[in-house]
Amino acid sequence: MLITFTNALGVPEEFKPQPASNLIPDWYKEMDSYVDGEKKPTGSGQTSGTIKRCMPVFDAITGGYIIPTYVDVFVSQKPHLEEDGKNTIMLPHYQWPSFNPIEWHPVEQAPTHPNRNGHQYDYPKWINSWAIQTPPGYSTLFIQPVHRKADFTILTGIVDTDQYNAPVNFPFVLNDISFSGLIPAGTPMAQVIPFKRDSWKMELGDQEMLESQNKTAIKLRTRIFDSYKSQYRQSKEYK
Repeated sequence: MLITFTNALGVPEEFKPQPASNLIPDWYKEMDSYVDGEKKPTGSGQTSGTIKRCMPVFDAITGGYIIPTYVDVFVSQKPHLEEDGKNTIMLPHYQWPSFNPIEWHPVEQAPTHPNRNGHQYDYPKWINSWAIQTPPGYSTLFIQPVHRKADFTILTGIVDTDQYNAPVNFPFVLNDISFSGLIPAGTPMAQVIPFKRDSWKMELGDQEMLESQNKTAIKLRTRIFDSYKSQYRQSKEYK
């Protein structure tokens, strides 16, 4: 399958989207695969494997593509006069050298969102340069890049990018509303995961399904090391 990213704002190519597998975070790369570097059973039916051996975590980190920020943004705290005209509060102030990378949504559009995180006024929004086109029947999930240290979190969304192929922008909140500092160009901004649309119907499993799942769990416990990876995991490829 082919996913196409088109540069709508003319940002430098060094800030183009990349497969997430090209941008594995340092904390993950530098971690030992086994506690104390020893590949051995723990004596409790488990292994000494760390989170680095967890394939669901690896597949999440390397899933899809990463869109980075394309210009430095400096965040400072400045006093803002409240509506009563008497009191002031400190609010984030954003500065950048070019490209106008941030716009705003009025906070009234999502006044009770659980990620509002103390934002008193408008939600900032990353202006994304990259228009995405997916094949017919495929949509795109936009999420905060997972298992990565970040100063902000975008609000998750799904777009039918086979029909809508203009750039999708990303409202976000600061993880610390009092944050001051530089968000450098090249910071992972959004993780892009294409998926095939389908119609789903939920049901509850019966006894036959329970027995099947029990067999799966028993088989999982037949190997000490990398059992899920060697017996169940399916390869995913994003280039």
